[in-house]
Amino acid sequence: MALIVQKYGGSSVGDAEKIKHVAKRVIATQKAGNKVVVVVSAMGDTTDELLDLANQVTDNPSPRELDMLLTSGERISMALLSLAINSLGAKSRSFTGSQAGIITDEVHGNARIAEVTPGRIQEALDEGDIAIVAGFQGFNRESKDITTLGRGGSDTTAVALAAALNADLCEIYSDVDGVYTADPRQIPSARKLDSIDVESMLELAAAGAKILHIRAVEFARRHGVDLRVRSTFSEDPGTIVFATNNGEHMEESVVSGVATDKGQSKILIEGIPDQPGKAAEVFTLVAEAGANIDMIVQNTATGVDVEAKISDISFTLPKGDRAKVMAALEAAQGSIGFKNVEFDDEIGKLSVVGAGMRTHSGVSATLFGALAKAGINIEMISTSEIRISVVTDINQVDDAARAVHSAFELDSDIEATVYAGTGR
Repeated sequence: MALIVQKYGGSSVGDAEKIKHVAKRVIATQKAGNKVVVVVSAMGDTTDELLDLANQVTDNPSPRELDMLLTSGERISMALLSLAINSLGAKSRSFTGSQAGIITDEVHGNARIAEVTPGRIQEALDEGDIAIVAGFQGFNRESKDITTLGRGGSDTTAVALAAALNADLCEIYSDVDGVYTADPRQIPSARKLDSIDVESMLELAAAGAKILHIRAVEFARRHGVDLRVRSTFSEDPGTIVFATNNGEHMEESVVSGVATDKGQSKILIEGIPDQPGKAAEVFTLVAEAGANIDMIVQNTATGVDVEAKISDISFTLPKGDRAKVMAALEAAQGSIGFKNVEFDDEIGKLSVVGAGMRTHSGVSATLFGALAKAGINIEMISTSEIRISVVTDINQVDDAARAVHSAFELDSDIEATVYAGTGR
């Protein structure tokens, strides 16, 4: 018997009828001769609604109590799904993250998985039951507290369980039929991919693609877990994300997809002393503020700046981190010695990703030619072996994505179907 781990997102279990639909799919998977573990997210917008309630009660909710509150959403989903499965004649048992053996560090709100000990899950499977697990949550042994894994944590829960149970496949169900060459809400002509390598998927997730959470893709790559991304609302086979050598003979697309991210800010530090150690001071401050940097550009001193021995540094980071980083930099202006610091929240990032970029020339020419033809001005550029990213005005990034998607001949004649609306 094959062992399959399935994860269903919030839009898949958004109401009672959808939960009953998921129950039928899960039972059908078991009847096909498989052992099944199911990971569920909270119903619909439950997590956001719980956050709103917490913020109505207090302006500064305790991280520990917030985790206790937010994990209730997944517990509701798991119990309802188990009830639905049992009512249809199959056998299932539901488990919280701690009962499922998801052991984490002690960081509330964004815990990382340290260990998975799925003894109770294995016991349920051995007895012929379907195991239903609450995603997004775990347990810290030292503090004995419940923790949450941060946004997208249910994806990570599913992949971690698949790795620990040595599952044959991990299926991630959402409201679209698979991984597309672009977000089908943004570009309806986006084409669904039958397969994609895990490295390209990781870059797309990092660049802003919402279909899979980046931590889940990282976990799949590290532990060799193949993923299948598909829709809860259709029978389409979806997209396989190959993390093992099963995809070694797969043809590598020059460009697998285009992704955009409107959730970043740009910070510009002007007149920083052009001497060793100053960049280290800046980014030590950023790290201590707990922010993750994406793109970095340093302008080498020229002309008058050479004589003055000053240069500029600009970098991008999530908008939610911008305020604390600006505060830290402004407080350290005197000690570091820069002239000015400013920010821009009105930026968007566009990325093109593809494993075939390693061996094909002309990708940059096509990208920048398409942007020039569309009248898109570029503010920053960053590259990796299989990705090129540019920053532009937030009001131009959608037009830029459509122009680049067409330039790389990624458009499909068939309009993509979105069954719900969140992308998760």
